[in-house]
Amino acid sequence: MFKKVLIANRGEIALRVLRACREMGIGTVIAYSEADRDSLPVQLADERICIGPGPSSKSYLHIPNIISAAVLHGCEAIHPGYGFLSENPTFAEICKDCDITFIGPPPAAMVQMGDKVQAREAMQRGGLPMLPGTDVLRSVGDGVAAAARIGFPLMLKAAAGGGGRGIRLVRRAEEFDHVFTTAQSEVREAFHDDGLYVEKYLGRAKHVEVQVLCDNKGNGVHLGERNCSVQRRHQKLIEESPSPGLPAALRREMGERAIAAALAIGYQSVGTLEFLVDEDNNYYFMEMNTRLQVEHPVTEWRTGLDLVREQLRVASGEPLSVTQADIHLNGHAIEFRITAEDPDFDFRPQTGVIERYLPPSGPGTRVDSHLYVGYEVPPHYDSLLSKLIVWAPTREEAIARGRRALNEFVIEGVPTTIPFHLRMLENETFLRGEIYTNFLAERGEEVGLNS
Repeated sequence: MFKKVLIANRGEIALRVLRACREMGIGTVIAYSEADRDSLPVQLADERICIGPGPSSKSYLHIPNIISAAVLHGCEAIHPGYGFLSENPTFAEICKDCDITFIGPPPAAMVQMGDKVQAREAMQRGGLPMLPGTDVLRSVGDGVAAAARIGFPLMLKAAAGGGGRGIRLVRRAEEFDHVFTTAQSEVREAFHDDGLYVEKYLGRAKHVEVQVLCDNKGNGVHLGERNCSVQRRHQKLIEESPSPGLPAALRREMGERAIAAALAIGYQSVGTLEFLVDEDNNYYFMEMNTRLQVEHPVTEWRTGLDLVREQLRVASGEPLSVTQADIHLNGHAIEFRITAEDPDFDFRPQTGVIERYLPPSGPGTRVDSHLYVGYEVPPHYDSLLSKLIVWAPTREEAIARGRRALNEFVIEGVPTTIPFHLRMLENETFLRGEIYTNFLAERGEEVGLNS
């Protein structure tokens, strides 16, 4: 096992990794930006090193500074958390060249899954069903021809990225040229690659993802599925497991085929295969996230596994601590992402100083957060402040527990999404488990949104 790990991230995920390392007796070094100098992970780490100013391009995305920090502090491994460099195969290769273990999948798997068209081809060979789609498109003319073959409505997606960037719904042929050009500009700036691909659009689909865990010995397990259909602009807001309304046989099939496909590409570490499920319970592969997910606590509640601990064990060369027969999925878990955004004003990101902070507690209640009174929310990064995760034996009890915990949750100093989550827990469509991915875009007024 590693003696010392550099944590190349910030906020709640840096704290989450730090805690797992500490419980395993692993020393920690936090690589932080000037904007995060007073953050909780920096205060709690065994060692700390500043890697640059606030903008992520000069700190958390600056590979030479991160590698230098690891070398200077004698770290054997780097944990990238999620976001930033967590799915960057070049960074993983540089770690390898510097004799530092990258805590994540092999670079080849990231390359293959990072290119969404390659990923579709690989997963189709691995036996997963696909929506009709195309190869990489780089001109409007090629896009128009592809769209005519597939038919409208359709989705435009970035071939070399994720996080919701570049995704556009095109309902009619006369919209295509403008939408294609706009999406291409966005992905060129975000990913330095202007490739797009076209995929058939499913109107009222659910977003269901399967968590997998693989070691470097050829072993792998799936850890159940999560429903992530409560989304705004392709960003997840609420995640839960198990997925409401999914037949047990389909749940088993998705899990078994997901882990088989992951093992077929030689995958290692934790990863998530994402699917769309239509109203007739047909499912289609979308993409694979080759990293730890923001919503991993949902799976941890139901399985009893510590996924960060398993990541560290696998990266150090140890085999999985469990087999598929050891996995028992218990109860119902729901995660609410609490962000510094104002839901009454189009989820506009907010900054400010935390004046009062009182997280909820009690049975089946977990809060992952880096907040404290006096913490200043910086303007440079994702707006995630906290994750509230609740567990109960049934979905109805988990919803009641979530409602109780959200009402207890106090964050003052910046607007947050807590009021939005409380409204969602009163929405009849959500209570019936019938939310689909574009529900908020179509019916946001039901939960107090203006769009």
